[in-house]
Amino acid sequence: MAAVEYADAVVVGSGFGGSVSAFRLAEAGRSVVLLERGRAYAPGTFARTPHEMSRNFWEPKDELLGLFDIRSFRKLEAIVSAGLGGGSLIYANVLLRKDERWFVHDSPLPGGGYENWPIGRADLDRHYDAVEEMMTPSPNPYPDLPKAKALREAAEALGLEAFSPPLAISFAPRPGARAGQKQIIDDAPYGNIHGVTRLTCRLCGECDLGCNEGSKNTLDHTYLSAAAHLGADIRTLSEVYSVAPVSDGGYEVRYRQYAAEPDENGHYERTERVIRCGQLFLGAGTFGTTSLLLRNRVNLPSLGRAVGLRFSGNGDLLTFCVGGTTTRPGGQLRVIDPNRGPVITTAIRRPDGVDEEGAGRGYYVQEAGFPDFANWLIEAAQVTSSVKRAANVVSKIMAHRMAKKNESTISAEIAKLIGEGRLTATSLPLLGMGRDTPDGRITLRDGELDVDWTTATSAAYFEAMRQTMRDITEKLDGRFRDNPLWWTKRVVTVHPLGGAPMGRHVHEGVVDSWNESFGHPNLFVVDGSAVPGPVGPNPSLTIAAMADRAVERALEKPRPKRRRAPRAVIAASETAPPAPAEGAGMEFTEQMKGYLTLGETDPVTGYRIGRQLTHRFMFQLTITAPDVETFANEPDHTATAEGFVRCDVLGGELPVKRGWANLFVAGDAEGTREMQYRLWFNDLSGAPLTMYGFKTVRDDPGFDVWRDTSTLYVTLMQGHIPPGETDEVIGAGVLRILPLDFVRQITTFRGAGSGSVGAIARFGGFFMKSVMDAYLSPAPRTPVDASPERHLDDPSADARTRRSEEMIT
Repeated sequence: MAAVEYADAVVVGSGFGGSVSAFRLAEAGRSVVLLERGRAYAPGTFARTPHEMSRNFWEPKDELLGLFDIRSFRKLEAIVSAGLGGGSLIYANVLLRKDERWFVHDSPLPGGGYENWPIGRADLDRHYDAVEEMMTPSPNPYPDLPKAKALREAAEALGLEAFSPPLAISFAPRPGARAGQKQIIDDAPYGNIHGVTRLTCRLCGECDLGCNEGSKNTLDHTYLSAAAHLGADIRTLSEVYSVAPVSDGGYEVRYRQYAAEPDENGHYERTERVIRCGQLFLGAGTFGTTSLLLRNRVNLPSLGRAVGLRFSGNGDLLTFCVGGTTTRPGGQLRVIDPNRGPVITTAIRRPDGVDEEGAGRGYYVQEAGFPDFANWLIEAAQVTSSVKRAANVVSKIMAHRMAKKNESTISAEIAKLIGEGRLTATSLPLLGMGRDTPDGRITLRDGELDVDWTTATSAAYFEAMRQTMRDITEKLDGRFRDNPLWWTKRVVTVHPLGGAPMGRHVHEGVVDSWNESFGHPNLFVVDGSAVPGPVGPNPSLTIAAMADRAVERALEKPRPKRRRAPRAVIAASETAPPAPAEGAGMEFTEQMKGYLTLGETDPVTGYRIGRQLTHRFMFQLTITAPDVETFANEPDHTATAEGFVRCDVLGGELPVKRGWANLFVAGDAEGTREMQYRLWFNDLSGAPLTMYGFKTVRDDPGFDVWRDTSTLYVTLMQGHIPPGETDEVIGAGVLRILPLDFVRQITTFRGAGSGSVGAIARFGGFFMKSVMDAYLSPAPRTPVDASPERHLDDPSADARTRRSEEMIT
C-alpha cells in the first residue's frame, strides 16, 4: 500500500470554489493540499499553433493531458477546462452578482419538484465584496471599441439598457493607474506562483484560449498565488478518483499522479497516492465533482438521492449577427471588428418574471469576440469568393504577360486576393445566458458520465432570448444565424451547473445551505455543482462567493485533530479454498438482470425502488465445475464463477475478481435447497464489494419451479467478504433470468477435461435429482407461499415484515 499523508484539509480542483477554499484555509493556518488534475499554464505557454492545439485536450485514456475538456451528451455539448486555475483560464472574465430577486423559492419545474435557493443575496453580499477585492475587476476602459459601440447602439435603438460589466482583467499596471496596452503589471504582495512577468491587456480577443500575456486576473495569479504564499501545497496533474470516510474521522483521498512528460511511447506514467484529511472540499466543477460523488456512492453511503439532479447549462446560447452594418453613408465599410478587445465588453439584461409580471425567465445578452487569427480561417473558408478573387488576380497577371506589358508591381492584385474581410469585420457573435430550467440529471452510463437534459422544457426562455438577439441583428442590418447545433435543438454550455445541489433538507439537496454534505460531516461541495439552479449572469463570482461563505463556516468548527500515522487499511481476506483438481469438468454461462438500490437492506424493497429509479443491476457469469464428480459429491457443491457485473450506479461494467456458485445446497428449513452466489468486484473508485445472492428452491403450492430457479435475491456488502461470512448490507435487489436468456443459457453448456460429454450428463443427473428432491420429497410442505417473489409487485405489503416471515419459514 502507498504511504499515506495527512493534512487538515484537502481541496479537489482549482476552479473558483477550490481556489477560494484553499486560500481561506491557508489564511487560517490550516495545512492544505490542493489537488488539480490539469497542468499549470504560465503566461506564454498556452497553445496557439496547430501542432500545439492538437495536444491541447484532456483525455487521459488517450494520453492527452491538455487544457480543453470537451463533452458531448445526448442533448447538449459542454466545454470545461483542466488546468491550474480551472475555468478561469478560459472564461471571458465577467464577474457579475446574481440578481437579488433571482434567488427564487419554490419555483415549479415541469417534471415535478421545485427550484429553491436556501440562501439569498444578503447572505452573499459581503462574500461578493471579498472576492472582488482579490480579483480586482473593472469595466472595459476602451468604450470606443467598435463591437462595444455596436451593441450599445443596437440596444439604444431597441429601448434596452446596455452596460459594461466588471472584467477580471488588468488593463493598467496597478489599480487606479491609467489603462495602457502591454505594460508590466506590478507584482502582488504575495508574488506569483509562475514567477513570470505579466503584461496588461493588448485587446487581442484570445481570452477564451488562455491569456499568453498574463493580463487576465485568473485564479492562478490571484487566489492560488496567495494560497501558495501562505503555505498551501498545490499539486498539479493529480486526478482524484476515490474519496471515503475513515473510521477515526475525516476522509481518505486516493488520486493518480501523472508524469509531467510522456515516455518514448507517448505514455504518461501514473503513480497511485493516498492522503487523509480532517475536512474535504470538492471543487472539481460540475462534471468533476458530480462524477466523483456518483463513482463513490459505495464509499459515501449517506449521500442524498439528489446527487446528479438539478443540472442546467445556465441558459447558455450562442448565435451570430452576420454582415452587420456593412456600409456607412458614403459607401464606407463600418467595421464591428469582433476580434478587437476582450471577448466580452458589453451586456444587456432582460428582466425575469420575478422582476416584472409576465416577463418569463430572465437572461443576459453579451457581445463576444474571437482571436485575430480566426479571421484568416473564417475568410479562407469562404471558398466561392476566395476562388473568384484568385481567378481574377491570375487572369489579370496572365493578360499583362500576353500583352507583353511590363507590370512588375502586383501589390494591388495581392490586396484584392486577400479581400476586404467583410464577413469577419462586420459580424458579431452574441452570447446569451440566464434562468433556464434546472431539470437535468447527471448519471453514470456504461462507466461514463451522462447528462439527460433537453431544451424542450426551456423552449419559451430560449425563444425569448433568440428574439432579442434577432432584434439586435436587425438593428445592425445583419443576418441572424443560429448556432448550427440549434437546428437539432442542442446547445453548447460553458457554464454547467448542478449535480450536488444545495437544499433545505436531505430529501431536497446533497448539501445544506453552508455547502456541507447532509450525510457526511466535514465534506463540502464548493463549486458549481452545489448551485441549485441557474445563476443567470456569468456564474463565476457567485460560485466563488458561495465557497468563501462555506469555508468561513467550516473554519468555525473545531480544528481537526492531527492524527498519528494512520493505521493501514486492512483488506478483507481474499483467500479461498483451493479449486478441486481438474477431471471431467463442465461449464455454462448464465445471465441475470434486475434492479438494486443502494442504502436498502431488503431485496424486495431494493428491487421496487431500483425499478422506479431505473437502477439496473445484472451479471453475466461462466459457472465452472472443474471436476463434476467432486462437485456433485461435496455437500456445498461449489463451482467457480467468472465474468462481470454491470450497474451504472456503481460505474458500469465491472469485472468479477473472484466468484463462487453453490448449487442446490441444503437450506436452513427442511425440504429446501438454495442456489448461492458470491461475487467479489470493485466499483470505479476501487472500493471492494461483495454481492451475495440466493435462490430458494422449495415446493410451495402451485407450479413454482421456474420462479424458484430464476429469481435471485441479492445483497451488497462493502469489502471482499470470504465465503461463510457476512457484513453490513449497503444495497439490495432482485435479479431474474429472462426466458430468452434461459434458452441461450442451455446452449452454453460445455464439457471440459476428460470425458466432456459424460461430465455434462453427470451434471444433468445431479441437477434433476436435486430438483426432484426439492419438489417430490415427502417432507412436510409450507402451506402458504412465503417467498419474497410473490411480493415483488405488491406495493401494499410491508417488505421488511415479509423478509422476516421468509426467514422464519
